[in-house]
Amino acid sequence: MDVKRIIAYLNAVMANNNRPWFQENKAEYDAVRAEWERGVAQALERIVSFDPSVGNQRVKDCTYRFYRDTRFSSDKSPYKNHFGAYINAHGKKALRGGYYIHIEPNHCLLAVGNYWLPTNILTSCRNEIMANEEQWLKAVESKQFKKYFSSKIVTTDWSDSWEAAQGFGLTKLKTCPSGFPRDYGHVEYLRLKDYCAWHHVPDDFFEGDVWLDEMEKVFRAAKPMMDMMNSVIDDYE
Repeated sequence: MDVKRIIAYLNAVMANNNRPWFQENKAEYDAVRAEWERGVAQALERIVSFDPSVGNQRVKDCTYRFYRDTRFSSDKSPYKNHFGAYINAHGKKALRGGYYIHIEPNHCLLAVGNYWLPTNILTSCRNEIMANEEQWLKAVESKQFKKYFSSKIVTTDWSDSWEAAQGFGLTKLKTCPSGFPRDYGHVEYLRLKDYCAWHHVPDDFFEGDVWLDEMEKVFRAAKPMMDMMNSVIDDYE
């Protein structure tokens, strides 16, 4: 993937986020968008090789519009400053966990899992963690999972979490959730309000084709955790 060209274009958009400039440079947008979608196609093919459940997805099912929805935002900039793709067996809007790829100047990342789960599903996920504690700890305390997703930052604010170089759980309760034992030995996992794991990468990470190998390592490291939570979430979708 020609990520240098993509990053250069996104930097230009950030400096000229208006419709006249966009229309004047529409040809470059079309070229960059095509390059981005080529990369997403490569990623999708690689992910299918170790997670066949997403084999029903196409590139257009995984990518997002470049135009911002400004109806409820004080920021009226018409265009995004990033490209994102979410590869999920049930589609981009599903509660089920999936794989996310994000290219943004100085904020590129890979992420796995799910977020914004309803309370009833969170309760079921927490019960699953307690009922299958050994399996859960094997997934989230493995050497590979900690390599890509461990973080010393403790916060209940997702925006602060997202800025961390890597981490697990965008939002967390300050205390043990109601109805669960406060003295549980691994209460930190019951406090999670989502099961999103992310890992920031440098802007040149996606250059060429070698990035697919590293992407696979990152996603594979989180897949056991995601599979465990998806086994619960799938009962509700």
